[in-house]
Amino acid sequence: MTWSIVVRESASGRFAVAVATRFLAAGAICPWTRAGVGAVSTQAQVNPLYGPKVIEAMAAGDAPEAAIAFAIRGDAGESWRQLHAVDAQGRSFARTGSNCVGWCGHLTRENVSVAGNMLTGPEVIEATLETYLSLPSLRLAERLLAALDAGQAAGGDKRGRQSAALRVQGPERYAELDLRVDDHADPLAELRRVYEVAKLIHMPFRAAMPTAANPSGVFEPAAREPFLAARRAELEIEPAITSDSGNHR
Repeated sequence: MTWSIVVRESASGRFAVAVATRFLAAGAICPWTRAGVGAVSTQAQVNPLYGPKVIEAMAAGDAPEAAIAFAIRGDAGESWRQLHAVDAQGRSFARTGSNCVGWCGHLTRENVSVAGNMLTGPEVIEATLETYLSLPSLRLAERLLAALDAGQAAGGDKRGRQSAALRVQGPERYAELDLRVDDHADPLAELRRVYEVAKLIHMPFRAAMPTAANPSGVFEPAAREPFLAARRAELEIEPAITSDSGNHR
């Protein structure tokens, strides 16, 4: 029902998962990440229990292949499922069950895995991987969006389009970015639009949130405004069109 790309950014150690499908709200059940541990996508006749199991096994020291073998143990339906993962050492592994609906398959490299099922053909994951590898200078989120766009241009899910998601895991326990389009006629275009909105407001705001290194975050106005201005400059955002006033809860 899905194709996805799971990565570790070698320069920063961040993890990310990007996914697109003709299925409702894939972002709620497919991508799983944990800071310092790894990233997973579980799909096809999806078993959402796989994500936490693989993450826990990798946190305990298992390589992705062993973690996936542990996760599928005892699941009588494992041959209908697909999952793949990358860990903090950049090791990747994917498993496509023998009963997954064609076209189905996967490609793995150091720090990256692409897998899909119910696709128009292997060109979908080939284009996704090739595009991701060809754009190392882009921001991680933008690199993944471009990779999914390439996979869609190559055919995508053979049933059509419905949902897409992008999750980036930085060093904190919470995600650096977690964007989802649950039901849309053109979910990848909508996901890119939502990402651009996040760049305007959410990403500068998030940088000021409490972290493990600074448990209080940046909250005093005298310090906050220069901090946000610096973050906007990093993201190449015009200050006149940004405001964090809508982010107070």
